[in-house]
Amino acid sequence: MTIFVEHLGKNYAKVQALNNLNFSVEPGEIVGLLGPNGAGKSTLFKILSCLIRPNSGKVDICGFNVETQALDVRRNIGYLPENNPLYPNMFIREYLEFSAGFYHLGKLKKSRINEMIEITGLKDHLSKRIGILSKGLKQRVGLSQALLHDPKVLILDEPTSGLDPNQIVEIRKLILSLGSNKTILFSSHIIQEVEALCERVIILDEGKIIADGPTSRLVIGNGKNNIVNVQFNADVEEEDLLAIGRIKRIQQLKNSEWLIECEENIDIRKDLMAFAMKHNLTILSLNQESNKLEGVFHELTRKK
Repeated sequence: MTIFVEHLGKNYAKVQALNNLNFSVEPGEIVGLLGPNGAGKSTLFKILSCLIRPNSGKVDICGFNVETQALDVRRNIGYLPENNPLYPNMFIREYLEFSAGFYHLGKLKKSRINEMIEITGLKDHLSKRIGILSKGLKQRVGLSQALLHDPKVLILDEPTSGLDPNQIVEIRKLILSLGSNKTILFSSHIIQEVEALCERVIILDEGKIIADGPTSRLVIGNGKNNIVNVQFNADVEEEDLLAIGRIKRIQQLKNSEWLIECEENIDIRKDLMAFAMKHNLTILSLNQESNKLEGVFHELTRKK
């Protein structure tokens, strides 16, 4: 496995930022990290990147420990923090040459810089200083720097924060292309982005992992909301539908179309068919709606 986290804990004075985290990430996985503000996402990324030390537990990246083998860890990771630190007075190539000096690339330095400029689409902007670039181009420069030494692991903290829709699509495509041969762990406030990019999601809340699994299982198998969309050939009264029983909530979309949320682990479709026969109705459509990741996230992180 590329990333291994066991019983990880981190405190800031009396505040417990991370509480007994356990997870691992396999080579080639793109894993999304979700959580409300203050959940501990940035703290986790800083520990993985050897910027701060944990108070307890163990973290290995590519077989190297973040506390005792930090230099080896740094050789194997590329880190793009949320607030991308760049030198605004430098030109793009100048900045990448400066950054490459930390990685001791030797004869590979020039070819790696050229390759990163090509991959991240910066070729047409080399005459510009970083300070006048758009937010999207600055993120590309940050990604280029993170990729210079060809790391096995990419850690991206809010890589599309502040970007316009077109820039988000461009960065998303870039992340997907990189995921073919790298392990990527990234956080985002855009839940739809995580759904589009990731086959696996980890949800963090108050320093604890409250969900970890394939996106499809979290979305479809959450079991919290069993929602059915049904349309009849004629108008139906709400009280008649509620009389079916085991219905938590009901919403009328049109005169004859309803969105019905039933109790957990209840499939109400047979009851709806029986209801239609009893009232001499025809069901024009009957669909069981899959839970969206956004709904799962809000359900798991809402305060009771």
